[in-house]
Amino acid sequence: MFPGKAGNTVTRTFKTNLRCSACEAAIRPLFDAEPTIKSWKVDLTSADKPLTVKGEVPPNRVAALLEQAGYRSLGEVSVADPSNATTSIDDAASKPSYFPLALIVGYILGVTLLVEWSAGTFDATRAMSKFMAGFFLVFSFFKLLNLTAFADAYATYDIVAAKSRTYALAYPFLELGLGIAYLVRFQPFATNLATLVLMTIGTVGVAKSLVARRQIQCACLGTVFNLPMSSVTLIEDLSMAIMAGVMLVME
Repeated sequence: MFPGKAGNTVTRTFKTNLRCSACEAAIRPLFDAEPTIKSWKVDLTSADKPLTVKGEVPPNRVAALLEQAGYRSLGEVSVADPSNATTSIDDAASKPSYFPLALIVGYILGVTLLVEWSAGTFDATRAMSKFMAGFFLVFSFFKLLNLTAFADAYATYDIVAAKSRTYALAYPFLELGLGIAYLVRFQPFATNLATLVLMTIGTVGVAKSLVARRQIQCACLGTVFNLPMSSVTLIEDLSMAIMAGVMLVME
């Protein structure tokens, strides 16, 4: 929905490095106050995070407004005919999807089962430890591909990251450390306790967002994939917390 002023003039769409609802909130005062802009919107569900503006504003002014808020225009996508109400970008790859998450979890689970099969016997503690090692190592990798973008997205729903930028930036490294600890079986009690605390905090943030029905991006795989926040995210965090709790009892 376009905020701002009504009007029918030229519609322009720009690729941007905006990342989340917090970014949109940061540019809102500037774009709402710009007299040459009749209306504007940001599509946060698209990979290009396109910013669409309607009015008499020139492209360099849009770029200047973004830079004033600390963001950048990555180029104009198109200029629509004045009779068109909106400009749309058809990017099927950017549509929200759980397929990447399901595929990655499937791979980790498959490798875990292969490890148990090659060992000749199934050991529940070992299996959970190897699964969690793979989970944290892979998920931290995707977060670290764009650390600042992950931190911005994570801060929109995590209760600690929302108050501490340092925590948001450190989170992928915490996951990386836990992954290595599970892989080499370092201090199992401390590792499971840390995981239980970390995943419980994450569960609370996700649950609050779901209760509030907020339409935001899940940052569990960083910002590489457009994963929608839903009960799947809650189950993911809750499952890891439960496994850590079970291993605390079994160790």
